[in-house]
Amino acid sequence: MKPLSGLRIIEFDGLGPVTFAGMVLADLGAQVLRLTRSAAAGTAAFSEVGGEVLHRGRPAVEVNLKDPADHARVMELIGAADAVIEGFRPGVMERLGLGPEVCAAANPRLVYGRVTGWGQTGPMAQQVGHDLNYIALSGALHATGEPDRPPRPPLNLVGDYGGGAMLVVVGVLAALLEAKATGRGRVVDAAMTDGSALLMSLFHALQARGLWSDTRGANLLDGGAPFYRCYTCADGRFVAVGALEPRFYAALITGLGLTADEAPQYDMAGWSALHTRFEALFASRDRDDWAAHFAGTDACVTPVLSLAEAPSHPHNQARRTFSGTPVQPAPAPRFDGNPATPVPQPDTLSLDVAVRAWSRPG
Repeated sequence: MKPLSGLRIIEFDGLGPVTFAGMVLADLGAQVLRLTRSAAAGTAAFSEVGGEVLHRGRPAVEVNLKDPADHARVMELIGAADAVIEGFRPGVMERLGLGPEVCAAANPRLVYGRVTGWGQTGPMAQQVGHDLNYIALSGALHATGEPDRPPRPPLNLVGDYGGGAMLVVVGVLAALLEAKATGRGRVVDAAMTDGSALLMSLFHALQARGLWSDTRGANLLDGGAPFYRCYTCADGRFVAVGALEPRFYAALITGLGLTADEAPQYDMAGWSALHTRFEALFASRDRDDWAAHFAGTDACVTPVLSLAEAPSHPHNQARRTFSGTPVQPAPAPRFDGNPATPVPQPDTLSLDVAVRAWSRPG
């Protein structure tokens, strides 16, 4: 049995953080119904984005929320649910007659998870935007990239998934624990601006102590340090070097044929020259040669694998980090040391079948 077995969650279909949050909750054992826009309601918004991967583990149920009969059935589902998650702009669910107050009246213990870019309140709450805009406002984007170039988008991991999806999951689970004790649900307001700002807590702490500069590529963890960055190898592929601690750095320079006197670790005035020297050394051999050379050492040197390569790495294979068809990341984290289980495929249900399956006496 999985940790969230027995929980019932309604996911209103969307793009980005809500879809990922629904996947995570289903991976952890929750019974999730993904309500999608029916053909009668017009073109489904992003209903195919994610496909077999992000939509795994929970059935899709087509609904027309403007149809009174479908609306009534959705309210029946909500009455039997533990939580709802949605990612529409503030006010949309209220206009559909499915806002938190209406749902709480029907189900007082319901937890209502809302994830947006700007949040439910504030002067920008109604503005459009995407992950990149939200992490720009939080300060997270400014810290990524090269010093002489514009900030580089860190995929949509920081806003959509880290600051949005994962924090709405945390908020929903926290509120569910409270609801179990009190019988009263909560509304969870997960804003990607808030969440991505929270992820930057360490860097605010470092800056407050004078240990972090707003100049990109000039700091310990942003590629400024020659012992914490990636290098190009002879075959055009890359290695990642993460030798932060002195003993790990010692293993690195030993493996590169250098000495501590030649390459002092924390002489920041010499970092530029050390970058150049490390670049020349790593460019002298292929990526996998370097990976084999440093294997089993404390130098913290690993190959940078592509999406296509990662599933074949021996460590990932041993842990079954990837599985399924198409190949995809397996559910995480693990519990009690159990190996990853095969990922389920998406399914579909009719609205009537879903309501019957979720009906609860009394």
